[in-house]
Amino acid sequence: MQLSDFKYHLPEGLIAQEPGAKRDESRLLVLNRKNKTLKELVFKEITRFIDAGDVFVLNDTKVLPARLTARRQTGAQLEVLLLKEREAGSWEVLVKPGKRAHLGDNLIFAKGKFTAEVLSRTSAGGRLIKFNPPNIKKLIDQYGQMPLPHYIKQKLRTPNRYQTVYAKHKGAVAAPTAGFHFTRSLLKKLSAKGAGIVYITLHCGLATFRPVKTPDIRNHPMEEESYKIGTKTARIINQAKASGRRVIAVGTTVVRALEAAAFKNKKGVYQVKAQRGETRLYIYPEYKFRIIDSLLTNFHLPDSTNLILLNAFAGMKLARQAYDYAVRKRFRFYSFGDAMLVE
Repeated sequence: MQLSDFKYHLPEGLIAQEPGAKRDESRLLVLNRKNKTLKELVFKEITRFIDAGDVFVLNDTKVLPARLTARRQTGAQLEVLLLKEREAGSWEVLVKPGKRAHLGDNLIFAKGKFTAEVLSRTSAGGRLIKFNPPNIKKLIDQYGQMPLPHYIKQKLRTPNRYQTVYAKHKGAVAAPTAGFHFTRSLLKKLSAKGAGIVYITLHCGLATFRPVKTPDIRNHPMEEESYKIGTKTARIINQAKASGRRVIAVGTTVVRALEAAAFKNKKGVYQVKAQRGETRLYIYPEYKFRIIDSLLTNFHLPDSTNLILLNAFAGMKLARQAYDYAVRKRFRFYSFGDAMLVE
């Protein structure tokens, strides 16, 4: 379980800097775990691999324009990334540069239209700040920017491309990027084929930003993220499990939510509990998956918990082969990149 096992060489030119022209015309690499085979096709051809009764589970979280610019009373400028509202007006944030955000400082936003006091440091190295006025939701929409990952250097011309077409519940500071490839038309085609389409909500938070740094990956402290699984979603997933149909998780965030809510019923069958909760579930090789049968995901950064989760599901040898193939065939990587279906 060494961190060195989850590194790979990626030419910088393969990091997608902008979304493709059409969501469902990205490339798709299909990894069959049973046959140990790789197939390459266009994403919208995913319908070929779906049977009636299979259930897609998608994350309908919506990304906040969570990146704000602030200044101290001295005039020094700061970048504030909203992470989570703890209570009315009080937010956990990341501040860059952090050394400029002292306890008791008053941060000024939008030329004084709203302010915030720095209350305390957080265990994760951020800050807890209190806004004035407390309700800043409209102000965030007006003055905030999309929190694009650090590896995207270009300005995003169409902000909605950093949202899924089914994004609904605001609260994420990073997008569930595996869902970027779906169009409303493709979702209708999957439904017409008899596939179930259901949604959970997991607000992607600090866990998405924290690379693993511990030499033994098992010692990595996972950050907490909020999720919700509704009654209807749980019922449809549980019916699929009971009837032997596949549950296909669209993204690692869905995997974490479903596995966190798993339980074994009286018949010894794993099912999902409808609930709202917080999870620190950290999935690495040797984890025994209880709910998901297939995983649709993008290509992830080295040293990331997402890549480690993929290795746990696909198997380390097959995951390595798939990534070597994707690099060799010049797939597009990371948030705006191509996708992989692990069957």
